[in-house]
Amino acid sequence: MTQSSIKPIALLLATRNQHKTYEIQKMLGEMAHVTDVTTFPVLPEIEETGLTFEANAILKAEGISLHVPGWVIADDSGLEVDALGGEPGIYSARYAGPGRSDLENTLLVLKKMDGIPKVQRRARFRCALALAREGKTVALFDGTVEGSLIAELEGERGFGYDPIFIPQGYSETFGQLSEEIKNRISHRACALEQFKEWWKEQENNK
Repeated sequence: MTQSSIKPIALLLATRNQHKTYEIQKMLGEMAHVTDVTTFPVLPEIEETGLTFEANAILKAEGISLHVPGWVIADDSGLEVDALGGEPGIYSARYAGPGRSDLENTLLVLKKMDGIPKVQRRARFRCALALAREGKTVALFDGTVEGSLIAELEGERGFGYDPIFIPQGYSETFGQLSEEIKNRISHRACALEQFKEWWKEQENNK
């Protein structure tokens, strides 16, 4: 059976972040049809009370899947900076405070990193994905991309901390690299590759 003849997976992404929805749809391509919770305005807000990316992904996936039929996938991801003791970590989306913008979060990281030498600016993006149905997690996936932080914003592509993060082996930030390259090497891409392999195995075992 060819890829094009397989019916796309209907996935509800447990997020209201349109950038994330777009990126995941691009990475999965024809394999899946991705919608998000903005299409279900009555769904509850799931509090991210976990202490790890994995725990928060599970909370979101299971919480939303209790209210909708079918498959729910949740992504919890963020930036870990060695010189900041792993911050912003699980608080990446709200590092500068609730309701603050991506830019404000990024500028706070840059402020805290001011004066830190290049050799001490190691960082990584981490992603945890949880796949759930009817309130139960079915599978977990994770991805990491190592890199370093620059001292000012470079590039307008992507979102979040992309303009200050240079992935290992490259000389440009995620904000400068093409969408094609980012969607091949990012933390989210790595986690989604695991998901794709897992899904193919499930289909082959039917």
